[in-house]
Amino acid sequence: MMSDLYPGERLDELHRNGYKIIQNQETFCFGMDAVLLSGFAKVKLGEKVLDMGTGTGIIPILLEAKSQGKHFTGLEIQKESADMARRSVAYNHLEDKISIVEGDIKEADRLFALASFDVITCNPPYMTGNHGLLNPNMPKAIARHELLCTFEDVARQAERLLKPGGRFYLVHRPFRLAELMITLSKYHLEPKRMKMVHPFLDKEPNMVLIEAMRGARPRITVEAPLIVYKEPGVYTDEIYDIYGY
Repeated sequence: MMSDLYPGERLDELHRNGYKIIQNQETFCFGMDAVLLSGFAKVKLGEKVLDMGTGTGIIPILLEAKSQGKHFTGLEIQKESADMARRSVAYNHLEDKISIVEGDIKEADRLFALASFDVITCNPPYMTGNHGLLNPNMPKAIARHELLCTFEDVARQAERLLKPGGRFYLVHRPFRLAELMITLSKYHLEPKRMKMVHPFLDKEPNMVLIEAMRGARPRITVEAPLIVYKEPGVYTDEIYDIYGY
C-alpha cells in the first residue's frame, strides 16, 4: 500500500467503501462537479469505462465504488496528477480494477483501441482559452481552461473510442450549452438526458450534466433539476445521497 504523501499533499475521505484520495491543494483538488458527474453517470455490470482528463482519479474511483463496471481507466496529461491518481488507486487496493494512463486526450485514439469502451466520462475544462481569469498556477489553469484541448477534441475522441450505443457523460457550464449540443451532434453523440444543477432553488443553474449516446436517434429527456443547498451551508438530501454521507 502506497500511503506516503509528498509535501503539500493530503489524504481525503471519499465516504464510499472506505476509499480515500490523495490531493494537493497547490495543484488541483476535485470539486463538486466531479462528484455530481459520478452520480449522474450510469455504469452497468461488466462495462468498461474511460475517464478523459481524470486529474487525481476521482471519477474512476467513485464509479468503481458505486457500480459493477468491469474496468475503469483514467487518462491524464499532467504527470503529477497522474502520479497522485496511481498512488490513490494503490492505496485503495484497486490496481486490478482501475488503470491510470498518462497521455493526451487529443491522442486517445492512439492509446486505446477504437470502439473499445461502453462508457466515457469527462469533466472537461470549462473556460475557452481566452475566457475568464487565467490561473497563473499552470496545473489549475490546464484543468480549468481549454489550453491543451477543446471540447471538440473531447467529443471527437469520445466518438472514436465508444462502442456503437456507448454512452458519454459530461459536466459543463450552461453558458456553453448551445455549443455543447451542436458539437455532440456533429460527432454522432446524440444527447439523451440532461440535468441542470442550481446552487439554490431561486438561483440560475451553474452546471449542466449531459448523457449522450453514440449513434442514437434524437430524443432528449430533461430531468428535474438538482438543487445543491437548502440554505447557506446546508446541502439538500439529494446532494448528501450523492456524496454518500
